[in-house]
Amino acid sequence: MSKNISELGEYLQTKLKDAVLEVHEYKGELCLLVAREKIEKIMKFLRDDKECLFKQLMDVCGVDYLERAERFEVVYNLLSLKHNLRIRIKLSTDEQTPVPSVTEIYPTAGWFEREAWDMYGIFFSGNVDLRRILTDYDFDGHPQRKDFPLTGYVEMRYDESQERVIYEPVKLAQAFRNFDNLSPWEGGAFGVPGDEKAAGG
Repeated sequence: MSKNISELGEYLQTKLKDAVLEVHEYKGELCLLVAREKIEKIMKFLRDDKECLFKQLMDVCGVDYLERAERFEVVYNLLSLKHNLRIRIKLSTDEQTPVPSVTEIYPTAGWFEREAWDMYGIFFSGNVDLRRILTDYDFDGHPQRKDFPLTGYVEMRYDESQERVIYEPVKLAQAFRNFDNLSPWEGGAFGVPGDEKAAGG
């Protein structure tokens, strides 16, 4: 298995030398770092070349590295049933630069790209149905970004007087409250039945 992966890595570096930036093996799987603008060429090759035949796109996901200039990484996981191999393709982008969609090559990428758009704000050019998929259509922001506030921007509730769901700015009513040190949840200074056994001990 490891030998096959090494051979495949060398083969891909030879065939796709203008598109593959880095090749390495991680936990028994081949990983390629590729040029963003060449992703369609790479995916077609991996799907159709007889030495590859990665016919199944298992997943497309985003990763946020806030400290990097190109903060987002898009990760594609492919499977070849013919050769019993998996491969991971990675590319990087920023908040403004779109990533070419691979929906023409792998139709299943449509929903995965929508999820990456919804959660991270990664834009995929060529995806004709790039809508939110996990959050509400009126949701503000992208919740998996490292700089997204834990409280969010708005809260939703049902208003009985208006008989509809309304959105309001987040209110942190309990931000500054007095702690009751006698509360059992906050470490009270009282005895618990059975403590006397430990003291006599």
